[in-house]
Amino acid sequence: MTAEHARSWEGSARRVAVLGAGSWGTTFAKVVADAATASGVDRTIRIWGRRADVVNQINAEHRNEQYLKGILLPDSITASTDVAEVLDGADLVILAVPAQTLRPQLRDWKNLIAPDALVVSLMKGLELHTDSRMSEVIREELDLPAGRVAVVSGPNLAMEIAREEPTASVVACTESAPAGWMARSCTAPYFRPYTTSDVVGVEIGGIVKNIIALAVGICEGKQMGDNTKASVITRGLAETSRLTLALGGEARTMAGLAGLGDLVATCSSALSRNHTAGRLLGTGLTLDQVTAEMTQTAEGIKSAQAVHELAGKLGVEMPITAAVVAVLAGKLHVDQLGQLLLSRDLKPEGDY
Repeated sequence: MTAEHARSWEGSARRVAVLGAGSWGTTFAKVVADAATASGVDRTIRIWGRRADVVNQINAEHRNEQYLKGILLPDSITASTDVAEVLDGADLVILAVPAQTLRPQLRDWKNLIAPDALVVSLMKGLELHTDSRMSEVIREELDLPAGRVAVVSGPNLAMEIAREEPTASVVACTESAPAGWMARSCTAPYFRPYTTSDVVGVEIGGIVKNIIALAVGICEGKQMGDNTKASVITRGLAETSRLTLALGGEARTMAGLAGLGDLVATCSSALSRNHTAGRLLGTGLTLDQVTAEMTQTAEGIKSAQAVHELAGKLGVEMPITAAVVAVLAGKLHVDQLGQLLLSRDLKPEGDY
């Protein structure tokens, strides 16, 4: 980190900007608000949203019924459609926008972000055509050192957290001081963050689990049993581990919250958008019909092709991902998916 960007990582955030008023962005705004209340910190949280009706409801009623039905938000949270107003003076900038829109949006926002702010990604996607992880896109577009960018991931089903059901998560940053600062900023009575320096492993775990959840959802839509789904989840973790290791991530991350924990939650819950999208595909709906039915983005649909291409470049075998990509492209019928998922050559289980 250069002297120009040097800053103290004592204490925790005071002014927080959350860019994205969807379910996870709004939920995380609530987390950092409740964390401040629990620790006695005076903190302001501002959410940027595209839709005036959502923003107006947050300000007038302290609710976001479009994305978090029935959840009352803390008074310290306000919202605006003016991104400059939201970013003004923020020492913590949290990004919660669709992965494929991030790069052009950052180009518009670059000059509005404080030079010493920590920028945190909540997004779980891989950029199409560049195969870049979200932290890489952030660093490239904002010209930031690694220690100024962090990632939060784990079994983070937004509605459960918004209901204050106990949850653990992971804050990943290459430097321990900003990771600890971020962890202190989001430690709420119901939200427990751990820290790690393995940004690659945390991001890849969050990306690939969405694709595996699509596969599990398809199996459920086809009324396949729990044995099938458990097999896909387990072999999906093996795929995720292979890609993580090939990119320089750590195997132990895959056994933790950002790996196994996130995978199990996303593949098992009806609250998971990717699981729901897969289930709808499994019942016979087309991709266009599924997209029309969904009210929020299922990132696995967008990221699957990028992950498949990246695996090909690295020579990493990812048969479940390949099968999901074929289904999404209309090259494979969902009826053929089950037998294809377990069609690899016979080998010892431990051989990734």
